[in-house]
Amino acid sequence: MLRTTVVALVSAAALAAIQPLHAQSGSPAGPVPVERLKARRAALLGRIGTGTVVLRSADERDLEKDYAQDSDFRQDNDFFYLTGLETPGSWLVMQGRDTAAARVVLYVPERDTLQERWTGPKLGPGPEIAALTGIDDVRPAGKAEGEIRGFVFGAGRRLLIKFGDAAPKNDFLDGLSHNGVAQKVEDLRPHMAALRLIKDDDEIRRMRRAAQLSADGHKAAMMAAVPGIWEYELESVLEAVFRREGAERVGYPSIVGTGINGTVLHYDQNRRQSAPGDMIVIDAAGEFGYYTADVTRSFPVSGKFTPHQKAVYELVLATQQTAMDSVHAGQTISNLNRISREYMRSHSGDLCGAKSCDNYYPHSLSHWLGMDVHDVGDYRTPLEPGMIFTIEPGIYLPAESLGVRIEDDILVTATGYENLSAGAPRSVADIEKLMAQGAKERKKK
Repeated sequence: MLRTTVVALVSAAALAAIQPLHAQSGSPAGPVPVERLKARRAALLGRIGTGTVVLRSADERDLEKDYAQDSDFRQDNDFFYLTGLETPGSWLVMQGRDTAAARVVLYVPERDTLQERWTGPKLGPGPEIAALTGIDDVRPAGKAEGEIRGFVFGAGRRLLIKFGDAAPKNDFLDGLSHNGVAQKVEDLRPHMAALRLIKDDDEIRRMRRAAQLSADGHKAAMMAAVPGIWEYELESVLEAVFRREGAERVGYPSIVGTGINGTVLHYDQNRRQSAPGDMIVIDAAGEFGYYTADVTRSFPVSGKFTPHQKAVYELVLATQQTAMDSVHAGQTISNLNRISREYMRSHSGDLCGAKSCDNYYPHSLSHWLGMDVHDVGDYRTPLEPGMIFTIEPGIYLPAESLGVRIEDDILVTATGYENLSAGAPRSVADIEKLMAQGAKERKKK
């Protein structure tokens, strides 16, 4: 791969032809509507009161050192949430409503038309970014560090930044925090988590599409499965559908576990060849416009459940449905987890041997879902319309090389819930019907 700095071989005419791109240029998801970006920033300003928020964009990765699997850049989630931009090396500064000079300032790098011959056209400071973000005050990133110091001094020296692994590493931010510029430094993450927990209409649109294309990938894998198929072959079937339908990357490493590998919760090597009689656990999803789905289906490689496989599967399915039927505004995830375990325990019989099947259900029922597969948010928060989370009970019996997990993406509504990933078959009858259809289509070829 040629990565050297371009020299002066580019004609003036060629440089003139390079035009700046719009936000998320070419993305199937399209740009985030400006009114949504403005509403998100206003909500954050309403939460913080007096003080200065300083948020740094992600930086480009080094393809030769970081082993990136998709591209050399994915924007920081919070920066994208508030700006809709994919520009590296940028800063967002916001000052709360109680300050004497409330403001929102965006800093982006100036364009480098020579470098753009290698990377493609980029956005720079100017009216295009103002129009795309709804931020009128857009300045060159070269001015950011000097001016941000002044903003913090002018706002009571209260500074809100991201801590921990979620924060891009930056010496300047460390200096603001530890060299006396700010007197009170607070973590921005709880504020952002509270905002991101309830999805707006554009976020729901993106997540609904992510779930749909992910469900289509699972259907394709069911139709392609046959004894002897390799796990990585099914992975390629899944991910081809994700990409074809608009996913720009996978939401997380795809898990395709056949036989004993289906009992390993986060197995993702996908190297085993399936054998007759195997159950397959596939936990895989695509990301659409920075929002990911999270879908798991379990099915027999032969296309037909054995009586024992069917019994275990239907216990997991009934446990999942019981939890789904309990979703409503005001409910809590911890209570849904309790409901699922009580149901599994009381309906296990001797299906899992001397112990109740909930002894083989080692993980929690749910997690928040959004820009991350395990998204931000306080799990003590009662459910409200607009929240999205998973429901994913499972039973794993290593001694039998049998794993079953069923996972769907649940949107809380005013009247209950919507299963965003319902397009992927869940019932035994529907799975066997789809797999039989796949077998018929293979015979025709």
